[in-house]
Amino acid sequence: MITVLDVHYDEDASTGTAAAIVFEHWEDTQPTAQYTAQCGGVRSYVPGEFFKRELPCLLAVLAKVQEPLNQIVIDGYVSLGDRPGLGMYLWEALGGKVPIIGVAKTRFHSANAIEVLRGQSHAPLYVTAVGVDPAEAAQRVSEMAGEFRIPDMQRRVDQLARTK
Repeated sequence: MITVLDVHYDEDASTGTAAAIVFEHWEDTQPTAQYTAQCGGVRSYVPGEFFKRELPCLLAVLAKVQEPLNQIVIDGYVSLGDRPGLGMYLWEALGGKVPIIGVAKTRFHSANAIEVLRGQSHAPLYVTAVGVDPAEAAQRVSEMAGEFRIPDMQRRVDQLARTK
């Protein structure tokens, strides 16, 4: 099974809602399951330390996922050039047992990301990975359902995280 993760924050309340959508095949249009977790005491955003804010929320929602996972897709980078990104911290927190694919919407100058164009968009997504060949990860992202730049499952998990 594959899961796509995302977190939405309420800055005023220092809380976050983490969401996971689980599906079986990259081209699936409907999820098998979905989960949310509320996170309190969320840290303020600090440049270069995004993982400290997001990782606890991702782990909270992953603790609810009942299906065995073969791949995890996050909104962000696995690595930022020579520095670990959110995906690498998640990989380490999970004991390196589940491959992590990072899908970012904006380019990070030193990241060694593979650009993926989807739909009619001229703006690429930036794919990084650990535990799976990055070229294979990029191919999988290109196969995800949806005719637009952002894959449907990634758009859907973003919407789920925004609901309370």
